[in-house]
Amino acid sequence: MSSASLLWSLFFGCVGWGYFSYGRKQKMIAALICGLTLMIYPYFVSNLMVLVGIGVALMALPYFYRY
Repeated sequence: MSSASLLWSLFFGCVGWGYFSYGRKQKMIAALICGLTLMIYPYFVSNLMVLVGIGVALMALPYFYRY
């Protein structure tokens, strides 16, 4: 793992924690699931560009899917 990969993983994990907390308090399933996924998926993705692409897509998903 490179340092860039570790920093992106940390960033997406922190954003995932925020989405998870928000989804749990507001009872929004999309934010809750995206938050969990953002916290877990960096363990399984090693390519930096794929890591960033999936992370950006998961961060945008609750904006478009509000349930």
